[in-house]
Amino acid sequence: MKAAVWYDQKDVKIEERAVKAVKDNDVKVKVAWSGICGTDLHEYEIGPILLPKETPNAYTGETTPIVLGHEFSGIVEEVGKNVTEFKKGDRVVVNPVTTRGNHAAEIDRYYEFYSLGLHTDGSFAEYVVTNTENVVRVPEELPLDKAALTEPLSVSAQAVKEGEVKEGDTVAIFGCGPIGLFTIVAAKAAGAKEIYAFDLSDERLEKAQQVGATHVLNTRNEDAAAYLKNRHPEGVDASFEVAGVKPTFDSAISVTKPKGNVVVIAIHARNFEFNPVQLMLSGVKLSSSLGYEHETFKKSLDILMNKDIDVSPIMTKKIELDHIVEDGFHSLSSDLSQAKILVKLSGEL
Repeated sequence: MKAAVWYDQKDVKIEERAVKAVKDNDVKVKVAWSGICGTDLHEYEIGPILLPKETPNAYTGETTPIVLGHEFSGIVEEVGKNVTEFKKGDRVVVNPVTTRGNHAAEIDRYYEFYSLGLHTDGSFAEYVVTNTENVVRVPEELPLDKAALTEPLSVSAQAVKEGEVKEGDTVAIFGCGPIGLFTIVAAKAAGAKEIYAFDLSDERLEKAQQVGATHVLNTRNEDAAAYLKNRHPEGVDASFEVAGVKPTFDSAISVTKPKGNVVVIAIHARNFEFNPVQLMLSGVKLSSSLGYEHETFKKSLDILMNKDIDVSPIMTKKIELDHIVEDGFHSLSSDLSQAKILVKLSGEL
């Protein structure tokens, strides 16, 4: 099969790879669409970060070269002899993350996990073979290109769950890249009444409005904290830090009401100084969110099916696998108007 294979930093090759054998509890999926995640981009530009380049992954025993990609949808091609809940032709998405299952669902991923596209071959390929427990059926009414957004939406939906967003809440979101945009979508689905979105890019803020933000502000022009304090002097119910820099981290705390939730979703590339007294004086609850529970993954399909939710502005480009480096990685690095680029494999809808 044709696949995009990571060998080293800025060294991804399109080549033929063998399809893995289908074991008794496995499902073989013919990939339709696969989104490029920020993790894929970072592994291409500055990796290996999570990829096991020299030491084999403790869970899978594998090392690079590895097929990238973990956000995808497709059609079941073959099932193992013990699989009864799926058959050839079923439309599916796949939760790429597998945990040990030794702890409660809400914390299990924080102990040990492995992921398709990072620790074993992923979805920038014509086929993926995975355990049936990770496979979720896609409703017939949901196109497979949109279904490929299930995984990144799950990251945001889990964060919104951690932030305890409920009907009528006021929410602030700092950073309107793909995960920030999906956080707007998830907050809207959770019933947030007012959603404030902040970014330095007018193009991203325009998308933020299109997917559900009720107020947007370019923070090059005005301070986010001052802007929000004029409208909500006591603070918002929840804020989400999705930019990954100190100024937005500080702002998220300063605009949130006492006992409100600040959730860090961004992966911070650099350390910074933080005075815990800032947190104590604000009275906010600070937490972080990484990944998602499998139940959140399944419920994200319901969000995509919601007629009041429009995620189409997030899908900014569809490209061929052969051009994943130039039209995918390089495009995401240089063009702020890009959000979620989908790689076409079979292209089935």
